[in-house]
Amino acid sequence: MKDYIEKRSLRLAEYIINNRATVRAAAKKFGISKSTVHKDISERLCEISPVLARQAQAVLQENKQERHIRGGMATKMKYAQKEGKTG
Repeated sequence: MKDYIEKRSLRLAEYIINNRATVRAAAKKFGISKSTVHKDISERLCEISPVLARQAQAVLQENKQERHIRGGMATKMKYAQKEGKTG
């Protein structure tokens, strides 16, 4: 594996763990695709640092379980803003 990919995987994991970041937020921060974030964390990082990989996966799993709540809150705010503009 190339050195820069290993370094990126480690930086991604640290960012996700320290900021409780979502895949989308990490992808945006690092300027890469969500698919690359998933591959770096779920496959590449396991070979480099299994402990860090488990910690990052735990954060991503937690975010995945909460995403329906975040989506519902976003929808609620969207309609609250619309009512404020028309009301």
